[in-house]
Amino acid sequence: MYYPEELVEEIRSKNDIVDVVSGYVRLQKKGGNYWACCPFHGEKTPSFSVSGSKQMYHCFGCGVSGNVYTFVMKYENYSFPEAVKLLADRAGVKVPEMEYTEEQKARAGRRARLLELNKEAAKFFYYQLRSPRGETGLKYLRGRELTGETIQRFGLGYAGKNGAEPVQYLRSKGFEDELIKEAGLAVFSEKNGLRCQFWNRVMYPIQDVNNRVIGFGGRVMGDGEPKYLNSPETPVFDKRRNLYGLNFARTARSGNIIICEGYMDVISMHQAGFTQAVASLGTAFTPEQANLLRRYTDTVLLAYDSDGAGVKAALRGIGILRDAGLTAKVINMRPYKDPDEFMKALGREAFQERIDQAENSFFYEIRMMGEQYDMNDPESKTKFHREIAKRLCGFTEDVERDNYLQAVAEKYFIGIENLRKLVASYAAQTGLAKPVERPRSGTRKSSPEESARKAQRLLLTWITDDPAVYEKVRKYVGPEDFTEELYRRVAERLFADMDGGAFHPAGIISTFEDVEEQREAAELFNTNLPELATKQDREKAFHDILFSVKKNSYEYFSARLGSDVNALNQVIAGKKALEELAKAHISLD
Repeated sequence: MYYPEELVEEIRSKNDIVDVVSGYVRLQKKGGNYWACCPFHGEKTPSFSVSGSKQMYHCFGCGVSGNVYTFVMKYENYSFPEAVKLLADRAGVKVPEMEYTEEQKARAGRRARLLELNKEAAKFFYYQLRSPRGETGLKYLRGRELTGETIQRFGLGYAGKNGAEPVQYLRSKGFEDELIKEAGLAVFSEKNGLRCQFWNRVMYPIQDVNNRVIGFGGRVMGDGEPKYLNSPETPVFDKRRNLYGLNFARTARSGNIIICEGYMDVISMHQAGFTQAVASLGTAFTPEQANLLRRYTDTVLLAYDSDGAGVKAALRGIGILRDAGLTAKVINMRPYKDPDEFMKALGREAFQERIDQAENSFFYEIRMMGEQYDMNDPESKTKFHREIAKRLCGFTEDVERDNYLQAVAEKYFIGIENLRKLVASYAAQTGLAKPVERPRSGTRKSSPEESARKAQRLLLTWITDDPAVYEKVRKYVGPEDFTEELYRRVAERLFADMDGGAFHPAGIISTFEDVEEQREAAELFNTNLPELATKQDREKAFHDILFSVKKNSYEYFSARLGSDVNALNQVIAGKKALEELAKAHISLD
């Protein structure tokens, strides 16, 4: 939904970023800013800075920047309209309701009713577990060594042996039979009428990232089949696009997310303190789930069962995660079957050691592949080495491929030059990759374009760090001198605000609709300025940055003479300003 710029700015100005961020992380004031360990990546030394004067945050570790809206969007995984609504409610600002077509209203109403029905069903199962009829289910959960706190946290419940009761309860709450069937909670037969297919089962409510119940998993008590029964797909439940436990794991801030195979694995790990654990929902791991994880982490640890099926699932998951651009590692469960068994046998500290020792996914693939070959047979061993070369060709980046080539050669005692020739030969035959080129000596220099962009970033940061310098900047440089389009748009707004006596850099970020542009705009106000001890050095650095921005602008418009009607005026003005700047001493007093 579109919100007027004036409303967006009003809501932002009424939500002090220090107050909002302190509701999520513990801030400590040092100097003019507030500091904390970054909530978006794991670290032990605080590098996350919140500026009350700029109303912005910046992490000097991972580089994230933004205003109060982008913080809420990133932390809560909210869209921009959702962040606006949350902060508006926090500040007591009324926002206009979204307008829907009749079809949209009907669809949204249906989804809302399904979510409400699921919520009521979860409450029914929850209270059943705590009633005399839930003794079987509660005994099972206690036998799995779950605490009352854990049972409550995950909303675990029990479906009794009478499949009619859940239907009767939902009817009493005003839900019609068609909706109960659509939610996947009951099936109709001529013999029994409408009955809940979940009966004599411990119930695991499945929640989306916003903590809404979207489906259920049920574990049968006794020897019935199937052992686990899951809700069918519904308008609110897509198994391929959700993960069990992600509503908790997304805020774990552990630096990784662990994928398990089952509900109990996730619950046991959370109880032990590993709140970053999630599991697929009765299906194999999917590309959609990998893309979902990418919102919260760049490292995924696989904690699948140690049996053959688990190894097969891990190998498949590694490929999906790699395609999604995520780093994958594999946790060794042996001698135990799964995380639940491991945790009960060896405990938290031992599992943390396994996390710390998690195996690089490429080496895991090679190791599993190696088990299929006889290393005592020269022919079989040669085939194994060829397969390694084939896998190495899968790395499209020369540096990465060469790093793995060296590591594999050392790990499997293969002559590095022999392996390199094998990779080059295989690549040449198949066209999978170019042979690795040896790096040349020398230091890479920044391109003129990057140097120009850096100077423009430094100048924008200097203005927002010290608004008093703006009058000195404005004498020589205008928004038109920022040759990158996004930089120019930021400068136009910043300069206009400051010409009008205002200073709201955080508000500028909200004028960009695209999330990536918001991030890039925020970074323009948080570039690392040179740390200089003396006033003389600071004045020289400021002069050099100003001169560099103007010189790049002059060259930019000079190259466009004849094709840009405005270029001539810019060149003339630019030449004059450069001559003045070359002679000028700019005081920072």
